[in-house]
Amino acid sequence: MTAWRTGPRGDAPGLTAYIRLLTGTQFAFNIGFYAVLPYLAAHLGDGLGMAGWLVGLVLGLRTFSQQGLFVVGGALTDRYGPRPVVLAGCVLRIAGFCWLAQAGSTATVIGAVLLIGFAAALFSPAVESETARAAVAHERATGAPRARVLAVFSAAGQAGAFLGPLLGTLLLLLGGGFRAACLAGAVVFVGVLAGHARLMPHRPRTVREPGGRAVFSREVFANRPFLLLCLAYSTYLVSYNQLYLALPAEVERATGSQNALGVLFALSSLLVVAAQLPLTRWSAHRIAPRTALVAGLAVVAAGFAAVPLVPDGPAGLLPGATLVVLLTLGQMLLVPAARGLIPDLVEDHRLGLATGALSSVSGLAVLLGSAASGTLLDAPGPVLWTVLAAVPLAGSGLALALPGRTPVRPEAGI
Repeated sequence: MTAWRTGPRGDAPGLTAYIRLLTGTQFAFNIGFYAVLPYLAAHLGDGLGMAGWLVGLVLGLRTFSQQGLFVVGGALTDRYGPRPVVLAGCVLRIAGFCWLAQAGSTATVIGAVLLIGFAAALFSPAVESETARAAVAHERATGAPRARVLAVFSAAGQAGAFLGPLLGTLLLLLGGGFRAACLAGAVVFVGVLAGHARLMPHRPRTVREPGGRAVFSREVFANRPFLLLCLAYSTYLVSYNQLYLALPAEVERATGSQNALGVLFALSSLLVVAAQLPLTRWSAHRIAPRTALVAGLAVVAAGFAAVPLVPDGPAGLLPGATLVVLLTLGQMLLVPAARGLIPDLVEDHRLGLATGALSSVSGLAVLLGSAASGTLLDAPGPVLWTVLAAVPLAGSGLALALPGRTPVRPEAGI
């Protein structure tokens, strides 16, 4: 397995039409997704009158149905090719958003968010794996490192994550409400579905397990260092999910409404767009991946711990903005490091299973953690934020037990 490396400066020259399709897909996907998700907690609590623990459980179910089933989407993509999996994901996402717009009971809301999450579990692994495959082909054809294509893909996703909450905020300010945001998200996916139905080629792939061995292997699930990585990474995802649970509550406490929530999500996306590549390049040159994972989780913990300590500041948003900035910086440090550690912990022929398992274990942790943190929303601020800070701090301690690795230094010209 080739060691993980940071991407180079600049964009990839001469992107093919297919790569532009995949990149545009990621952009549109995140617009539709983030036009809805940041406002879901408020809709469930204020609009439908759900208790805090139930709101947390619903949000956790959505994340689990997505992250927890990534391994299924990846396996189906390998078996049937990306086109049918992407198209099925689009159809399910459209149906899920339309259902959520009309859902008025706990059962129907849970059904809608499960459908939305499973749609992403189909769609995202298929698009991401196909983008990586296209990036390799582009590298062979042009000599441009594949990381350039992947960097463009990532930037497109963050641009969509920047515009999506702004679209949701605009619809709320115009009086359209949560239903309008859901329907707008569905319309975006109608466009994505039409584009892929017309332009995505048929390219089936067939899984070939060596020797007919079981898909789920002790090489992964009895691998102690890999399980430690899963647990450490899970604490990050539980913390990240608080952007949709604890952060909306903080913004409403500080300002009396959630209208400013889109601004904070935009801030997070802009930070990633501006700083991800320079920060990753710096960390890959100077610190080992395990150190980056430990440091990233510690920075996330500091973000939660800072909320009750930071004065409200302009418009009362300073504590929330501090949380967003520190959580995003920690994310940019730890996510590439965690993904880069997987090849060091499992055999190459189990890398796909391990990558899916990382998301699945994290999704289960979010399911449990969101329900628990939802019960704390009515607790005094210092108690809430101290408990939330303890989660990634515990993950940082777990990461210290991982085997170390020296950072990979890029080759000349990369």
